[in-house]
Amino acid sequence: MRIIVRIMLVLAALVCALAPASAAPSVDDASARKIDELLTVRAESGGLGRGEIIERLSARLLGTPYGANMLIGSATEPEQLVADLRRVDCFTYLDYIDAASRSSTRDEFFTHLVSTRYIDGRVEFAQRKHFFTDWATRERLAATDVTASLSPAAVNTTKHLNAKADGSTYLPGVAVVDRAVTHIPAAAVDGGVRAALRTGDFLGAYTPEAGLDVTHVGIIVQTPTGPVFRNASSLAAHNQVVDTPLTEYLQTVPGVVVLRPL
Repeated sequence: MRIIVRIMLVLAALVCALAPASAAPSVDDASARKIDELLTVRAESGGLGRGEIIERLSARLLGTPYGANMLIGSATEPEQLVADLRRVDCFTYLDYIDAASRSSTRDEFFTHLVSTRYIDGRVEFAQRKHFFTDWATRERLAATDVTASLSPAAVNTTKHLNAKADGSTYLPGVAVVDRAVTHIPAAAVDGGVRAALRTGDFLGAYTPEAGLDVTHVGIIVQTPTGPVFRNASSLAAHNQVVDTPLTEYLQTVPGVVVLRPL
């Protein structure tokens, strides 16, 4: 009996050692209050559609200061689960909104944050969803790519994500992934395309740069005067989460990729 118990203890220790580091992170008071605020908004949203819920939640972070490189982890530094809502970059902004839209408690928020940010819920640098299109291709899926359905002008390009033109990688320790990326050239985003966008859609700024799919991401919000692009802007004129008229933003990018939340 003692031998069996000892074996079970050894097996349990191995399981713990191999399990991903997905425990709730240490959260500062300001971030904790903001998470609770988002959860209250989610609870009060009742039977609203997913897009409207995302709009309500994302509006609560308007004015949040922009912060670059908000996550912790690399090929040489252990990944940490970060939940810091005092500042956000464009990707963490979407992470927090998507997680909050699926949650009713803090524990659920952290669980969904892991599933949103990491492939198969494994808190590891190599498993982080570094690329926008990961949201529509890697588990847990957060969205579906609707770009091709929005315009006959959509262009499909095979990308070798993470591979620079010179053969090196942007992110050491992260595998190169071949992926077909569809975008609509900015000049082709006409009135029909803008009308087909839905509040809550995730929009990425397509880049022709080797190894990348997009350079910036945000959320579409339809308004009486047309769609706006709600995003954590690093521009000196903003440096916070803002609403930018989509027609204005389209003048600054080659094209767009559109993911619709699931």
